[in-house]
Amino acid sequence: MALQYSVTVRNAQLDAFETAIGASAVLKIRSGTVPANCATADSGTVLATLNLPSDWMAAASAGSKAKSGTWEDTAADATGTAGHFRVYASDGTTVHMQGTITATGGGGDMTVDNTSIASGQTVTVTDFTISAGNA
Repeated sequence: MALQYSVTVRNAQLDAFETAIGASAVLKIRSGTVPANCATADSGTVLATLNLPSDWMAAASAGSKAKSGTWEDTAADATGTAGHFRVYASDGTTVHMQGTITATGGGGDMTVDNTSIASGQTVTVTDFTISAGNA
């Protein structure tokens, strides 16, 4: 039998996740494929850099945690097609999370308004939710 956790435990795990990364997290949207793991060097070109709000995730509820506030870069760094994202601590170099990125409705781990990014354009994250397993 697989381990199962109560909703209370799953919510606590998710809330600890945001605390571990910190209040001044940095999101970088990059071109190319997701690196093998968070310890692997960055890959692709940084297309957009977002300094996330100080409370960047809502409180966990029912085993899920969604983005909080507006996640937006008003002037993209470079031109290219978004392929993945990485979330860094406030230092902008320590990677704590990564995943795929697609346009809204595309099924990625994170969705943006447009994956075809032009330097200087506004880039907005439209959806990001994480769920704790072992329900």
